[in-house]
Amino acid sequence: MILIISKNNEITTTTVIKWLRALHKPFIRIHEDEVFEIHTSKKRIVLKSQRNQFFLNEISAVWYRRGGIAFNELRYHNQAIDRYMFEVQHWLTDYVIQTLEGKKHINKQSNSHVNKLLVLEKAKEAGLDVPDYFLAEDMEDVIANQTIVKPISGTPIIDDIQENQSGIMYTSLIEQKKESDFFISFFQEKIEKDFEVRSFFLNGKIYSTAIISQNDEKTRIDHRRYNTQTPNRNVRYKLPAEVEHKIDVLMQSLDLNSGSLDFIKSGDTFYFLEINAIGQFLGMSNTCNYGLEKEIAAYL
Repeated sequence: MILIISKNNEITTTTVIKWLRALHKPFIRIHEDEVFEIHTSKKRIVLKSQRNQFFLNEISAVWYRRGGIAFNELRYHNQAIDRYMFEVQHWLTDYVIQTLEGKKHINKQSNSHVNKLLVLEKAKEAGLDVPDYFLAEDMEDVIANQTIVKPISGTPIIDDIQENQSGIMYTSLIEQKKESDFFISFFQEKIEKDFEVRSFFLNGKIYSTAIISQNDEKTRIDHRRYNTQTPNRNVRYKLPAEVEHKIDVLMQSLDLNSGSLDFIKSGDTFYFLEINAIGQFLGMSNTCNYGLEKEIAAYL
């Protein structure tokens, strides 16, 4: 039995499930709004929610897509008993999660969000080229038009930043230095790119696409600022073998067996930018005819 941990209406999950059905593989899909209780039956652990229930030892593979497994936490009036039972429940739920993550899997709930700063250090240790970067709370070391700023936490979406409006943070070029202090931010050397490369890593295999974004002013700095009027061209691409080997070393050092990686090609150099452990891959799968959703279903 395959356990899928996802969110409601997550289209990537639904697409992979179509292939699981075609391959006649049984599965259970759980959502982030489900709350499970841990019980036992005939010496076996069984997890129950209002929507699903399954025996822990019947799960053969796990695909962590998004969300997470939530557990009901029992509380007690006696504070001493409450503290003790909190610890007991913690170790029980920890056992369940670690047991699931010890099975055949694609991604893990425990490391689904990677630290960008640690990833960059690991990338350099793996031998990948990384643009120079630094953290700062002022612009003293910033060089205008040669430095970009990007979120430390990936590409965060900020809900209700204004009334009934949400915002998303992109990579931006610093065009003018301002004399002001701010919270510690991530700055990086601007690389003049030939094009960008998005690679999807799955258990040692790497599928790449070249994103021709450098000729459009809107996507020149960050291709995620999509130009819906004139979309960037995306084509199949093959990274050099030595770069793919370094990607494999990096992913193993991070204990990740799946994820999306971003690169910039400049001259003969491929500069590593970041990893999204649970990144989107349907777009490149469809555009480049990789059939990644089938590959995931087949692996599980």
